[in-house]
Amino acid sequence: MAGARYSRQLLVLGDGGRRLREAAVLVGGLRGVGAQAAAALVLAGARRVVLHESGAARGGVQFLQGECSVEQNRAEASQRLLAALNPDVEVSVHSGELSEEFLTAFQVVVLTECPLEEQLRVGDICHANGVCFIVADAKGLAGQLFCDFGEHFVVRDPGEGDPLCATVQHISQGNPGIVTCAGADKNYGHRFSDGDLVMFSGVEGMVELNSSEPCPVRVLDGFRLEIGDTSTFSPYCGGGRVSEVRPRQEHSYEPLRQALAMPRIQARSSTELLRSRSLHAAFQALHAFCQERRRLPQPRASEDAERVLELARELGSALGPLDEDVVRAFASVSAGELCPVASFIGALAAQEAMKAITGKFLPLDQWFYFDALECLAVEGAARLMPEDCAPRGSRYDGQIAVFGADFQEELGRQKYFVVGAGAIGCELLKNFAMMGLAAGPGGDITVTDMDTVAHSNLHRQLLFREADVGKPKAQVAAAAVRLMNPDIKVTAHQVQLGPGTEKLFGNAFFQRLDGVVSALDTLTARAYLESCCIRSRTALLDTGTEGAKGNVLAMVPPLSQPLEPSSDPTDRSFPLCTLRFFPSAIEHTLLWARDEFEGLFQLPAESVNRFLGELPDEPVRWEGLVVPKQVQRSLQERPRDWGDCVRWACLHWQLRYHDSIKQLLHDVPPSHETSPRVPFWSGDKRCPHPLIFDPSNDTHLAYVEAAAQLLAHTYRLPSCGDRVATRDVLCHVVLPPFVPKDGRYVPTAEGMEEVEETLEPGQMLDLVQELAQWKQELGGGTEAMDPIHYDKDSDLHLSFITAASNLRAENYGIPPASRLTSQRIAGRIVPAIITTTAAVAALACLEVYKLVWRCRDLQCYRNSNLFLSYRGKEWSCWDRLEVRAIGEDGQAMTVRELLAWLQEEHGWTVTKLLRGSTMLYDGEEDEEMRAQQQAQRLSDGVERSAEPQQLELQYVCAGDELEDVCPPLLCTLP
Repeated sequence: MAGARYSRQLLVLGDGGRRLREAAVLVGGLRGVGAQAAAALVLAGARRVVLHESGAARGGVQFLQGECSVEQNRAEASQRLLAALNPDVEVSVHSGELSEEFLTAFQVVVLTECPLEEQLRVGDICHANGVCFIVADAKGLAGQLFCDFGEHFVVRDPGEGDPLCATVQHISQGNPGIVTCAGADKNYGHRFSDGDLVMFSGVEGMVELNSSEPCPVRVLDGFRLEIGDTSTFSPYCGGGRVSEVRPRQEHSYEPLRQALAMPRIQARSSTELLRSRSLHAAFQALHAFCQERRRLPQPRASEDAERVLELARELGSALGPLDEDVVRAFASVSAGELCPVASFIGALAAQEAMKAITGKFLPLDQWFYFDALECLAVEGAARLMPEDCAPRGSRYDGQIAVFGADFQEELGRQKYFVVGAGAIGCELLKNFAMMGLAAGPGGDITVTDMDTVAHSNLHRQLLFREADVGKPKAQVAAAAVRLMNPDIKVTAHQVQLGPGTEKLFGNAFFQRLDGVVSALDTLTARAYLESCCIRSRTALLDTGTEGAKGNVLAMVPPLSQPLEPSSDPTDRSFPLCTLRFFPSAIEHTLLWARDEFEGLFQLPAESVNRFLGELPDEPVRWEGLVVPKQVQRSLQERPRDWGDCVRWACLHWQLRYHDSIKQLLHDVPPSHETSPRVPFWSGDKRCPHPLIFDPSNDTHLAYVEAAAQLLAHTYRLPSCGDRVATRDVLCHVVLPPFVPKDGRYVPTAEGMEEVEETLEPGQMLDLVQELAQWKQELGGGTEAMDPIHYDKDSDLHLSFITAASNLRAENYGIPPASRLTSQRIAGRIVPAIITTTAAVAALACLEVYKLVWRCRDLQCYRNSNLFLSYRGKEWSCWDRLEVRAIGEDGQAMTVRELLAWLQEEHGWTVTKLLRGSTMLYDGEEDEEMRAQQQAQRLSDGVERSAEPQQLELQYVCAGDELEDVCPPLLCTLP
């Protein structure tokens, strides 16, 4: 199951991911940052992770040490739990000196939260010996990361995902030449950028491009690229593929000692650069302060903060002006330890270590600084005094040093809902346990996830182990975090959030919450959750990842509008005619292969079982029965042994990749024209060619083996994995000659439709009798076959899909896809990696701090949205029109009374009033009908309840269209 464990990670790291299994990494320092970095590297599957730490374990943000390991060496306390994360990884402890001889045994050395003198000493050794060196540190609300990968570090693949490619539609002769192209979905163009290097393949006519060296492109628009001089090339005739080429890059790094003085800092703007330079000086000043005072600055002690600022001015003079407010704020909470900050920096450190090992992605050049000091500007946090942040002898003292003891108590009272217990959900729950969220009186975390633990989860879902495979995710995750913090209160559910679970997760449930965090992987579920939070006016933090990318979006009542809709990266749909007859990209052939899998190994078996279940036992009732085509075929093709399965697979290969293509070309020859001088096979329509079966061809044989095994499984026959035996059967298979059928395919507006063949009544009765015999063989049972549902993590299923797709791609001159790419596209898999999920969850938890502070400054949150406007007043999605709908007689208001209230309170003349799909009032009706409607009570037609009820009504005012921008009208009935 090792392949399944790392499958999602390999989709991110590509072939470089396999190099992790040969790597040895040293992680020095096992506080919060080191624990996160070590855990990520172990989960990712590094061959050997060695831990080094001189300090003793104590309470705080280190999630790997249990209560029983306090005062034990941190590395020793962490080793057992780290080793349990991944049995493939050797996790050991080194307690001696970090000597040159010892350090040179590693590909990467990661030092976390250690003195500057030790950083410099180890950095010098690593640089001199070609060992990649990383420094990571977190203090309070800020973090620091440094990389030195040597003077000649080679990046094998700087990009993410598969190289870009597009279908060529036309290439002009000129200087420069203009390439017109489209993506897999012809409604969308290419995704190239200026300067990308590309190569061409399969171009007809202008064949000079097929053998040319990679050339840079200039983007003219979404469908056109400018390349070099094509004026002397042959005229373009058709076909072709343009593909991105990613050349290797060499990068040079300076050792830490030089990089401290003249830092190369990654920043997106001059403002961010000034802030990062100030933090660079502040971290150095903090080291100097610790050396001078033998301690960290006292929390909120202005004298200590000013001393750090003085040292920063001296050390950072060469960097230019400092942002002194940033340095003071950093120093005032630098004694603090926050799990989200440590997790974020630790995750980034592990990601840089993976870059060093795999050669995948561009590494950091060379410094990176992060801070969440905006948390200190929140009302309440800004007024804290030293005594508020003094240590209490608590496991949360590191957090109290930043936010104070009262805030810690408020954290314990929080009620949160975590939707999804996958990769991000696990990291969220781990952070919550370390933060003490819901660990006090009245606090509670509810987590729900309908899924069970799978092998493919284990490389990134921190709370699960091999023994948990098959168990409910939410329950396993809840039990795991209770071990991290016995005080945390977690309630787990194995249900899918949706309209069907509103009795459990209804409006009343959401209204009692302090916040919701989404860790969902579908847009439908996310949209439903968002609607629940809007209706109940509950804060929502939405999280998501795709490979090395991630996002955290905050929806905070009443400050922000609903979250912006986003696209599903796995949502690929194409016209049926494209998949059946006119594929032009590997996405088309892979989705065709998925349909082929379902049509061969799932649907026929389901049809047979269904038909047998409905087949009458008495022959007198068989007359007139219609046998579905799939059932007919399943009976006719029913194999008796492994040899029959191989023969069927070979014949089906011939049908799909030879006969059907020959038939298509018979109906629409290569020279066919849709109109004079307009060839049919041009543009998106690539002219196919038939394949000739060759048992010595690995792809041909892989298809036959996979198809035969799958067929054997559906018919409950033993399969054979002996390739020699399979070849022996194939040697005796005689493939029938192709005979074209006239009129078999009929052109339609969408493409072509296959004409169904029909059976004579006598033939139909014979089929029914054979099926009855089959049912009798089952002893009267109805489950004759085993339908196979596609499993994206099954090696056998993937073997069939990859071979089937690549053979069809060969038919149409489309470059084949690797097994990994085929798995991702056919399985609609979102690539995932532990470092991204850990970083995203950490960022979400920093937003939780602001929500607990009840921050009302939208600028303090890391994202914001604008308001909509309705009828001359700004309304946000959180606003409501609320009315206690009790009339003058003490009963529920009439419609007339409600309309009058809207007119008096807001000056609105309502023309339509609805309760769901029920029209309560329509101003376009005649006078008599309007009078009847106005006389109704709002409670009419509403089920009575002992408790006050709240109705949500929709309305339209004069001059408006029916839109969603008006604030909801909530009427509380007596």
